[in-house]
Amino acid sequence: MALIDWTILIPVGVLLIATICDLRTREIPDTLSLVLIGWGLLAKLLGWITLPWLALGLGVVLGLATTLPFFWAGGLGGGDVKLIVALGLVIGPVGLTITLFGMALAGGGLALLAFARGQKDYAYVPAILAGLLLCILCEVYIGKNLV
Repeated sequence: MALIDWTILIPVGVLLIATICDLRTREIPDTLSLVLIGWGLLAKLLGWITLPWLALGLGVVLGLATTLPFFWAGGLGGGDVKLIVALGLVIGPVGLTITLFGMALAGGGLALLAFARGQKDYAYVPAILAGLLLCILCEVYIGKNLV
C-alpha cells in the first residue's frame, strides 16, 4: 500500500504550476482551477475519490464561505479563491479545513516576510500549496482517510 494516494498528485501538480504563475506574474490562469474541478469530477465518477458527493459539495461551500470575505476585503485575489473552492471539490471539508489551517500559518509567514521586505503585495498560492502539503502529511501520519 502506498503512503500517499496517487490521486492527490494532480492537485499538487496544479498548485505547483499555479505557484510558479503567481510568483512570476501575480496572476493565476483560470484554466488551473478548471483543471482541478475537472479532475475532481472525473476522479469521483471513476471511483478514485471515495468521499461522498455531499462531502465534496460541502468542501466547495466551505471554500466559498471562508475565502469570499477575504476576497471582498481585498486580502485574497479571485484566482486564490477559485483555486481553494476547486480544491474543496477534490479533498472535501475535512481535508480543506486542514489545508486552510496550514494555509493560514504559511500565509502569516509570507505576510511577515513581505512586511520585512517592504512589500504590500505577495503571492499567496505558495501558502495554499503549503496547506495542502500539511493535509497530505496529516493523511500519512494520522491515516484517517481525510482526503
